[in-house]
Amino acid sequence: MEQIIFHVDMDAFYAAIEQHDNPSLAGKPLVIGGLGPRSVVATASYEARKFGLHSAMPMSRALQLCPSVLVVKPNMHRYSQVSKTVMETCRSFCPSVQQLSIDEAFLDMTGTRRLYGLPREAAILLKSRVKEETGLNISVGIGPSHFIAKMASDFDKPDGLCRVSPGREEDFIDAVGLKKLWGVGKVTQDLLARKHITTTAELRQYSLVSLQSIFGNSMGSFLYHACRGIDPGIFTSQAKSHSISTETTFPEDVHTSVVLEQNLLQMSHEVMFRALDEKQIGRTIGIKVRAPDFTTYSSQITPKANIYSAEQIYSYAKQLLYQKWHEGMPVRLIGVGLYQLYDGDKPMQEELFEDPFQKRRELEKVILKMQKKGQQVFKATNLEEDKE
Repeated sequence: MEQIIFHVDMDAFYAAIEQHDNPSLAGKPLVIGGLGPRSVVATASYEARKFGLHSAMPMSRALQLCPSVLVVKPNMHRYSQVSKTVMETCRSFCPSVQQLSIDEAFLDMTGTRRLYGLPREAAILLKSRVKEETGLNISVGIGPSHFIAKMASDFDKPDGLCRVSPGREEDFIDAVGLKKLWGVGKVTQDLLARKHITTTAELRQYSLVSLQSIFGNSMGSFLYHACRGIDPGIFTSQAKSHSISTETTFPEDVHTSVVLEQNLLQMSHEVMFRALDEKQIGRTIGIKVRAPDFTTYSSQITPKANIYSAEQIYSYAKQLLYQKWHEGMPVRLIGVGLYQLYDGDKPMQEELFEDPFQKRRELEKVILKMQKKGQQVFKATNLEEDKE
């Protein structure tokens, strides 16, 4: 049976939500982030991207490139709420959903033709349902593997729909081109250019052994498979147990602690509010860091104290980060997760003395309830970056 994988990706997710909720922002260059001297862009609207703005860019640089850009502080509670609606819609459509982050997921649509018709017809129906539920557009990539589906969703953005049929993988890879091939950043492109490799067709002339000798085993293997449209297995690993996690792949490699810490803070709040909403408690906190050559480091900690708050997740995540990373080391992806989850709203082991983070958990519950009622609320720790 032919494998059919959908990759669902929300278009400029945070910015799209703000423009939907506040129509006066529609059609204008908009970025989500703070205005502090160390702030970075979390998301840029498509109108802002025309000026060269993108996520993880220093806000000061964004304001230089587009002085008229509108800056809106992130509202993670609202974004998490919309994300849950989108994912629930996806799960009602297909039971096999692998959520990658707050705004993207894979759906294994293998064997669903009798329910929804041809893959393209199924994608049109899914896009329509999400639009009806949220008022937002999604892009859907369809392919015979996770890797192809991932790139296909980005091929015709925004509001895209791209189907790559089995046997057409190399044609699609050549249409994408080496510069936009997922996983090939500027550093790798420069290395390839030194070998006079400027197209995916030229890259296919190199053997696996040759590429590994040039780029190392991990990156060499990735390039060999990627230029042939063969899934290198980056997205297919499944968690061994139920978890709540999120990750961010940067448009360009990140080398500074400022950007990594701001992303960790944002993701820690996302993970905690998803846990609160799903009434789950985690025992273990983990991070994932991926280098440009696809070498991936992961680390976990199971603290003795109960995990009550996003601030705890952030604190432990930073500790784990600096066990694996040092200033200047390039990072292409970072992720945060809660593991060893169990149902409920109270920890398995009650503490003898009241934990100060327990009060913060109660505050986060209140914020979540108010957000569900449509009230905008910001938590002080989200704005720490602007105190300097």
